[in-house]
Amino acid sequence: MALIDYSFKPGIDKQDTTSGAEQRWVDSDNVRFRYGLPEKVGGWSSLVSDTIVGVVRKQHSFVDLDGNRYVALGTDKFLLVYFEGQLHDVTPLKATLTSATIATVNASPTCTITKASHGLAAGDIILLDSVTLPGGTGFSASDFEDKVFQVITAPTSDTFTITQSSNATGTVSTGGSLSIKPYEPVGPAAQSYGYGFGIGNFGGTVSGVATTTLNGALNADTAGTGGSGTAITLTSVTGFPTGGGTIAVGNELITYTGISSNDLTGITRGTNGTATAGTSNGQAHSSGATVTNATNFSGFGSAVNASTVVLEPGLWSLDNFGQVLIATVANGKTFTWNAGAATPLTTRASTTTSGFATGSNPTASRVTLISPTTRHLIHLGTETTIGDTTTQDDMFIRFSDQEDINTYAPSATNSAGTLRIQDGTKIVGAIKAKEVILIFTDNALYTMKFIGAPFTFQLDQVGTNCGLIGKNAVVEIDGAAFWLSQKGFFLFDGTVKSLPCTVEDFVFDNFDTTKGQQVAAGLNNLFTEITWYYPSSGSTFNDKYVVFNYGESTGVPGGVWYTGTEARTSWMDATIYPTPYATKYSSTADGTFPVVIGQDGLGQTKYFEHEVGTDQVNEDGSTTTVASFIKSFDIDLEQRQRDTRGRSSGPKIAGEIFLAMRRFVPDFKNLQGNAKISLAVKRYPQQSDSTTTLSPFTVTASTDKKDTRARGRFVNVKIENDASNESWRFGTLRLDIQPDGRR
Repeated sequence: MALIDYSFKPGIDKQDTTSGAEQRWVDSDNVRFRYGLPEKVGGWSSLVSDTIVGVVRKQHSFVDLDGNRYVALGTDKFLLVYFEGQLHDVTPLKATLTSATIATVNASPTCTITKASHGLAAGDIILLDSVTLPGGTGFSASDFEDKVFQVITAPTSDTFTITQSSNATGTVSTGGSLSIKPYEPVGPAAQSYGYGFGIGNFGGTVSGVATTTLNGALNADTAGTGGSGTAITLTSVTGFPTGGGTIAVGNELITYTGISSNDLTGITRGTNGTATAGTSNGQAHSSGATVTNATNFSGFGSAVNASTVVLEPGLWSLDNFGQVLIATVANGKTFTWNAGAATPLTTRASTTTSGFATGSNPTASRVTLISPTTRHLIHLGTETTIGDTTTQDDMFIRFSDQEDINTYAPSATNSAGTLRIQDGTKIVGAIKAKEVILIFTDNALYTMKFIGAPFTFQLDQVGTNCGLIGKNAVVEIDGAAFWLSQKGFFLFDGTVKSLPCTVEDFVFDNFDTTKGQQVAAGLNNLFTEITWYYPSSGSTFNDKYVVFNYGESTGVPGGVWYTGTEARTSWMDATIYPTPYATKYSSTADGTFPVVIGQDGLGQTKYFEHEVGTDQVNEDGSTTTVASFIKSFDIDLEQRQRDTRGRSSGPKIAGEIFLAMRRFVPDFKNLQGNAKISLAVKRYPQQSDSTTTLSPFTVTASTDKKDTRARGRFVNVKIENDASNESWRFGTLRLDIQPDGRR
């Protein structure tokens, strides 16, 4: 037979089987479709020489009045500004704590700081100031002065520990004086159910959780206070379940079966792997240590106990009011940072920014944004009484006066006001579209449109059973919105539509939807792509992606979709910069900016410029190969049944006839370096590709053909690269195959 030309439809089809997905590609990684053809994605290069401490979940770019370009980055610990190739820490600070003292232990880096009612928790970030040290520590004041530290433990309400970068040379029980400037807390790095070891509330608060203190020391080698062995005495048992439950003391979880007076009885220490007492890892707790009711929460690595209470990751809302950055911590305060200030890069975001104070703003809001054209600051999922966090209503909306981001009391002379959404349990996110704001709950979609006095804004419900899975899981394109819900992919272009997807089962079968707030959606308008990065089952952080190419989807049933494994936690499209910017997080490495002394488990984020070169260029100048591949459906020979005269008769017979393959002719465009082609020959559709695989053939720009010798009912092709400085676009597949019997 002559060469057979196999042309493939664009996109990946994982809804069908590998043999049933005729004329389709069935798997890929780091591949996109352009002009209907698959090609390797562009490379990416580090924007800064540092790595960022923590995980970045939000980026926002804007320009000041002088044309200077800025990017605000919100992490689980910090608010940073990127400007001209450098990062700057502008994280807001809480009120300063003064008159603290410090203690050290010889040959140990651990320092204990004493400050009554400090309000800090393990994982909090602090800045130390006005430091004077007692004699004998072996440290100097400069080792602490104007340095950033992580709180390692907070054993009591009056003490906490930090870790220096070197050991003390003497033991000092207490002394000196220092001021503590706590960073405003943001939240945990990952979304989780529960409270306990390895999770913690990271300085934030969890509603409905009762707290008290230990009445008596809890030794490491005993099961109860004072060595009683069976009970723990609390200062108060108010709010603790009487029929048994779980408490958290420091990083230890302890279960109990009942309450007698102020004693928790029938206790079991160190549950969920949190350092069982009586072992070398046993934990000791001082009298007065904080005790938290953790009954409705679970520890690290365990399922939720009896509740669906979710600890959301540290998230930000970022927008700009002209040249002023508006930054809101999810379920927290709103801060401003003025790029037009005299020394903006050395000035922290604040609620008291000159001319743009937000001290009268709500102190607990899920989402904020500036309304398009009208310039109202809108708080979504916010307080019904400003300043009272206990009144936060997840469905309540409050908006400022026009052009005045600090006035919220409605009057006859302003346009401030309130609204409330009905469908759903909480507002998840919002995005600006043409002339409206799209507001997503966990179940519904609303439009919010400016209509003027007396009501200012109008709410209209435009969809139900289409809620948003996470705050950053939606993008807007020319007035249309594309988003990911718990129920699939959706589009709003005036009406809500379900978005057909040829990889939907693959995504949702391997998607940990309990971590929906970690989903990061990004628009890449250079290639008409919308990408959702998400955590797969068993993964704590984002490790997979799915792409919808809206520009290539016209006339393609099910649209053009593709998948891969490159992880990103935030994405910013090319707008004020010519290329997209994205962030990649690793929990197993330490970031270098800001410098945090005693950094423990914060992880690092690499900051990349995308669509440059062919590889990953790291912050230290080293290069990592961007490997890519695409795999076809199982090709077979189709023949029609024939009558006694040899004429075609009846339906096609597929997969019955063996094929003999003699050669293939590669067809590449823009081939840089080498590409590899593998051919997997199978007798049956469910056989593994490794049963009979013709080893990868190396193809260069000068390769005319490759001779093969193989036989089977099915064959699929895999195109890939695994070395640096390689790129490719594949055209058609030409195979020299012929029928070779039925056995």
